[in-house]
Amino acid sequence: MQAERKYYLLQIQYLGFRYHGWQKQPGVKTVEEMLSRTVAYVLDHHEFKLLASGRTDAMVSAAHALVELFLNKGSLADDFFDLLNSNLPPDIRLIDLDEVNADFNVIDAPVQKTYLYLFAHGQKIHPFAAPLMAQINEELDVAIMEQAARFFEGNHNLINYIYKPSSNTRTQVEIKSCQIQPNTFYSASFFPPESFALVVKGKGFKRHQIRLIMGALIDLGLGNYDLDFIRNSITGEKRIHLDRIAPASGLILQSISFADG
Repeated sequence: MQAERKYYLLQIQYLGFRYHGWQKQPGVKTVEEMLSRTVAYVLDHHEFKLLASGRTDAMVSAAHALVELFLNKGSLADDFFDLLNSNLPPDIRLIDLDEVNADFNVIDAPVQKTYLYLFAHGQKIHPFAAPLMAQINEELDVAIMEQAARFFEGNHNLINYIYKPSSNTRTQVEIKSCQIQPNTFYSASFFPPESFALVVKGKGFKRHQIRLIMGALIDLGLGNYDLDFIRNSITGEKRIHLDRIAPASGLILQSISFADG
């Protein structure tokens, strides 16, 4: 008789700087590969599958990510949490673990995701800040960037902010909140005295979408675009070429609100 499959929700966090994103890919180091290898080592078998609520790109970090563990053999031991953390590399951490039922769907569970994009401008920042913060060498007009960020709030056709959309790509996106504010989320002795965060909240985002939004705001802050350009870019009436995708290492999946299983 086949054993009953068990389902668990892993809540994890990771620094993405040395990883080629979440998803397993041949020939490169990914978060999924490292987590899968460690789970297999702790369980001493490979009778399981991992599924994340979404993918992050190369060098993108997550302070809170959801991963469902489908266990086809046995149950997790009481010390699984501690053993997994003891064997994971220091840039990946399990922060919570719960058993869920078969109806739980980690893809559909997120109700809202909050992303941060950390940046500083007008100076060369400490190299140690590079894994978490983008550096814009020139001075930015942050005030006009703050004004334009609010344009993205609401329901808009963001086809210009979707990387290589296909004819089937859903381009209408609802963004609950989009603001630039002083960075009060993370601090370090080697961070510059002043830094900022683009804070974006919504149910989900397409590949590179927030980095394309941030790139447009950077070009606005540099004087390459004006406010009308940003307004026109979110109507979907005309395809507009955006010159910049912001660097990946400033992007952080900060939190996920989700429906319990």
